[in-house]
Amino acid sequence: MIRTKTAIIIGAGAGVEIEMPGQRELLSKIAHGFDFQRLGSDLQTSEMQDFDRLFKKVKGEGDALREAALRIRAGSRLSSSIHALLQQHGQDKYVAAAGKLAIAYYTLQAEHQSAMEAEPRDPGDMPFRGAENWLFQLGRMVVDGVSRSRAGNCFDNLHIVNFNTDRSIQHYMPWVLHTGFGMPVTEAQALCAEKLNVVQPYGRAGRLEWQTGPEAEATWGDTDPKNLFKIAENIRTASEYLDDRQLKASLIGGIANARRLLFIGFNFNPLNTSLLFQERLSHGPEALVALGEGEQGRADGIRRVLKNSVGIAPEQLLAMRFGPSWQMLADNDLLIES
Repeated sequence: MIRTKTAIIIGAGAGVEIEMPGQRELLSKIAHGFDFQRLGSDLQTSEMQDFDRLFKKVKGEGDALREAALRIRAGSRLSSSIHALLQQHGQDKYVAAAGKLAIAYYTLQAEHQSAMEAEPRDPGDMPFRGAENWLFQLGRMVVDGVSRSRAGNCFDNLHIVNFNTDRSIQHYMPWVLHTGFGMPVTEAQALCAEKLNVVQPYGRAGRLEWQTGPEAEATWGDTDPKNLFKIAENIRTASEYLDDRQLKASLIGGIANARRLLFIGFNFNPLNTSLLFQERLSHGPEALVALGEGEQGRADGIRRVLKNSVGIAPEQLLAMRFGPSWQMLADNDLLIES
């Protein structure tokens, strides 16, 4: 069990480890899906046809959405992520609508194509098989040493900020409780609905069927939801997140109360860092950082961001690892659970 108030910040790099697209890959997919010049040729793809069909459904605005999609395609050459690109286009409602629709579309597609199943293939297994992934390592620490009667306290010290739009964490964690405590999956889902705190600044691709709330529902692995436009409304731009006082307060409050921060696949790009830390932290939390193997060249810059923009001094940076996130979690499990 995690016994110290801990905030876990999940970035696109963490998504890649569980077969979700990274920020550049997602942007590239969207740009390719918006290549309408190839429609009707041998080079057209099913994604291009899908977006063409979806835009035509919006009476009177299909052409405006198509033109906005082409602006996204052109701007993708200079942007680091689709979220940065939407922010660059400010109040352009057609760019925002086309971009959100594409994010929802490719997020659901990625969930379907990943190795994470709707439910485990074998009894007692997990929907994403194996222990060499950060979801398994986190789940193991959440239930480790907790009695069945105190299962409701598993998430008491855990605050998760996820900059991705998939529902992997919410889908996986009920199976952790089901396997760890032997409780029915429905009971585990109800407990997660009540206790698991995941803030997603950019929104999520719908709510799972067991979750509550006004959002449109999308089952895990559903690549052809009938309500894709409604699901896309759950996606937010950075400006929309900043305008949502309740959501922003939830994120900031969880960070401010945390004595320990874990960064998993979070590459400290300027936009996401500014959303995460509206001001420099004053309470000096400890930090552990897991980054991809190709990020070593950015280590000094990240340390400076942690010190100058976040307020984490070098002595509070307990670990910075380059490689699989699951390995850092496994190597530091005693500390994280303390």
